[in-house]
Amino acid sequence: MRFHQDQLQVLLVFTKEDSQCNGFYRACEKAGFMCSVTKEPQAALACFLDKHHDIIIIDHRHPRQLDADVLCRTIRASNISENTVIVAVVCRTEKEEPSVLPFVNAGFTRRYFENSSIMACYNELIQLEYGEVRSQLKLRACNSIFIALEKSQEAIEITSEDHIIQYANPAFETTMGYQAGELIGKELAEVPINEKKADLLDTINSYIRIGKEWQGNYCTKKKNGDNIQQHVKIIPVIGQGGLSSLHFILTAALCGRHCVHLSFTDEETGFKRKIRHYVSIIRVCNGSNKAEKIAECVQPEGLSDMQTSNLIKDKRKDSLDVKSLVSRSGNEVTHQRRHSSLARIHSMTIDAPITKVINIINAAQESSPMPVTEALDRVLEILRTTELYSPQFGVKDDDPHANDLVGGLMCDGLRRLSGNEYILSSKNLHQVSSRIINPIALQDIPPRIAKTMEKEEFWDFNIFELEAATHKRPLIYLGLKIFSRFGICEFLNCSESTLRSWLQIIESNYHSYNPYHNSTHAADVLHATAYFLSKERIKQTLDPVDEVAALLAATIHDVDHPGRTNSFLCNAGSKLAILYNDVAVLENHHAALGFQLTIQDDKCNIFKNMEKNDYRMLRQGIVDMVLATEMTKHFEHVNKFVNSVNKPLESLEENKETNKHAETINTMLRTPENRTLIKRMLIKCADVSNPCRSLEFCIEWAARISEEYFCQEEGPEQEPRRGR
Repeated sequence: MRFHQDQLQVLLVFTKEDSQCNGFYRACEKAGFMCSVTKEPQAALACFLDKHHDIIIIDHRHPRQLDADVLCRTIRASNISENTVIVAVVCRTEKEEPSVLPFVNAGFTRRYFENSSIMACYNELIQLEYGEVRSQLKLRACNSIFIALEKSQEAIEITSEDHIIQYANPAFETTMGYQAGELIGKELAEVPINEKKADLLDTINSYIRIGKEWQGNYCTKKKNGDNIQQHVKIIPVIGQGGLSSLHFILTAALCGRHCVHLSFTDEETGFKRKIRHYVSIIRVCNGSNKAEKIAECVQPEGLSDMQTSNLIKDKRKDSLDVKSLVSRSGNEVTHQRRHSSLARIHSMTIDAPITKVINIINAAQESSPMPVTEALDRVLEILRTTELYSPQFGVKDDDPHANDLVGGLMCDGLRRLSGNEYILSSKNLHQVSSRIINPIALQDIPPRIAKTMEKEEFWDFNIFELEAATHKRPLIYLGLKIFSRFGICEFLNCSESTLRSWLQIIESNYHSYNPYHNSTHAADVLHATAYFLSKERIKQTLDPVDEVAALLAATIHDVDHPGRTNSFLCNAGSKLAILYNDVAVLENHHAALGFQLTIQDDKCNIFKNMEKNDYRMLRQGIVDMVLATEMTKHFEHVNKFVNSVNKPLESLEENKETNKHAETINTMLRTPENRTLIKRMLIKCADVSNPCRSLEFCIEWAARISEEYFCQEEGPEQEPRRGR
């Protein structure tokens, strides 16, 4: 059985946070354990009953402040503490070392002499993990295996090396006619179940004594004396005894194997190994299965697996029956059908939708008057271009600077230079590394910060007040509240602590020195996205997976933004531009890094409990929405949305029919293609929504984006300026 171990939970019970408490807390961070700290016995008991910690460390140095023995006995009185390791921290004195019996009687697993060194605490935790904790984990797994044995329909019996019956499952007792527990502790000689055939017993012993498997049929007697034909398989279980041996016995039993324990020499290593138990799994022969009528199913010693396989193949060649003839003729028919299908495939014509449109226009030109034909020629000229949605701006004499600015935003901005004109940047864009310390829970958010988020459901929410209250880290707090309102944890099947860790690592990779593209902007886009999702028309159109994708995409849509535009990175020949072939450089980087940060650490992997298909659908939606924020595709997304959603919606709403009208609109909006377009427009509107805010907010955002644009004049070697 493969043991799966979740992240270990550690509870520290100290009356004050001294150096020893801090040493264990830092050691938990170093080991990657989840750590909780309490000061009161009642709080410690409540915390344990809630989280079921694997390790509890109790301060035993100050009995007047904390009665550690009473607390330990109280914890041990609960049913869930059976597999919990409890450690007592005691004072290191020069006197004679005290007896360990009082600690054992109180329920402690071991004691730890105070040492506040982080490495000493870390070593203690690692020893506990690979010692007592793993042993308890295996015991819990063995209990599960015993339940499986109890419910198994096959008769299973386990005997010791001295042929004493140690276990017989209910199916075995029923098959042999015994009462529950009647066989335990008896020798096989006392139970009339073995067939008295000397040659058969010698054959069995000759295999199991050297540690090899035997399986075959023999006749045994039930308790009432009736004979019963059984198919039995016996496999030796080798081990040094104890828990490891027990695990191998149960595993062999569940795999349909039988085990015997004798001493023999391993042929490969030459070391002495001991067989400690016999496990017998029995199937009653009912005469319907031909395989059950074989006297002994033993593979000859001198015959290898390859030779056995060849013998089986030769036997199959000699036995030619009607089925083989039918199969052969069927294969010929199938071959002919495949040949015919391939011919039809090669004769098919493949037309794209745009090709069909061009063909329709060509046919319409033949019977059209000259003005219409000339107009259709211009239409065909436009349709045959490869950049249908690329913006084309006419030169405006009155404001050429505005035209250059908008044109630069809407195109990829890559100057087509010769090979030796590219400026390769030596500055590498790198992600911010940060230790994940569990952030504060939603219910524990400070009142000052909570007050700034009271109006987060309204459009006039002040994101700058939250930025100031959280010291430029508003994303985690606003994210916790919005995600809680939309039930993100329930949908992803993840804990709130995992979501907090995820928000922590995402926000730490937003650069606070960016005037505009920082975590405040991400929080603002998340707020706008949540506001749009709360509208009734959007609720009726999108599915829950679409809402979750929109909120997660808004959170990561600008993660690790360097404060430079795509045009700048392409012209500078940055590594990111080279990696993504100058196509949607930043947007591809945001989406990729968002998922990399999520799955690289189990503590912040919000997707770890999702089904594979659900995760794939959610990931597809998130990536599509993040890539939709790239401005060179702006007109393509807008035009598709107008033609596929807006115009059909306007024509449908002109009709005054009520029930049928509403159903038709809902059906049109909920098609997969239209839902994708709606999600793209949703995040695009949220991303550039700051001009639609109140005037003071709009001015602040305009000042920030202007400063960030002008920061690019310092070049790729310079870090953006930190203040205006």
